[in-house]
Amino acid sequence: MLDPVKDLESELVSIVTPAYKAARFVGATIESVIAQDYLKWEMLIVDDRSPDDTADIVASYSKSDPRVKLIRQVENGGAAAARNAALDFARGRYVAFLDSDDVWMPGKLSRQLSFMRDVGAGLSFTSFRRITEDGSRTGRLISVPSSLDYTALLKNTAIVTSTVVVDRSVTGSFRMTKTYYDDFVLWLGLLKRGVIARGLPIDLLRYRVVDQSISRNKANSARQVWRTYRDIEDLGVLPAAWCFVHYASRAWLKYRRF
Repeated sequence: MLDPVKDLESELVSIVTPAYKAARFVGATIESVIAQDYLKWEMLIVDDRSPDDTADIVASYSKSDPRVKLIRQVENGGAAAARNAALDFARGRYVAFLDSDDVWMPGKLSRQLSFMRDVGAGLSFTSFRRITEDGSRTGRLISVPSSLDYTALLKNTAIVTSTVVVDRSVTGSFRMTKTYYDDFVLWLGLLKRGVIARGLPIDLLRYRVVDQSISRNKANSARQVWRTYRDIEDLGVLPAAWCFVHYASRAWLKYRRF
């Protein structure tokens, strides 16, 4: 295992992609990375013991492009464990997150890295549009704020995982926490270190709305956000309630129409 800070390759982007039962979509996800005009990347796809053909599809891409790397989990452990497995092998200064059903737009990496270097960002995220499960319909542009600190992020849903790039030379090393919203908890943890998340207002992602996605269960999602506030961030009842009202209202405004 590499030292996650000392041994970084300065221009390399390590793309972290957990995959479970992703056979329908992972090919399009990989192709959106291969099509990038920024060429210095490795795509670390962790198959979380999928019962379908996910691993075989990834392996076929890996044979034709060795930058695509398949990591097989010994047992199904969930998204956080899969992301940590990818981080164990990540050699890049930059870590980009891309879920196995989402699609990057052309030029995503080059434009986002240029932006991060210009503003000195340790973490950046971008605007995006949603697409239906079959990709037949594209939604409206979802814009992002120019910046978020820890306090602001507690009350906001602006950071979509597949838009995020982290510069580990700024943030230091990190790991995922095994929890329902492991991504949200990671962003909060990095911002607690004093990192400011910088928003790039350019449409660089297609976020696929999949009916079986864990985020589609709104009642459970709300419970898990509350648990994040109370059990992980250790907020009191009143501060947690204040943050939750803002979080929920922003989520409603964000997703009230496709």
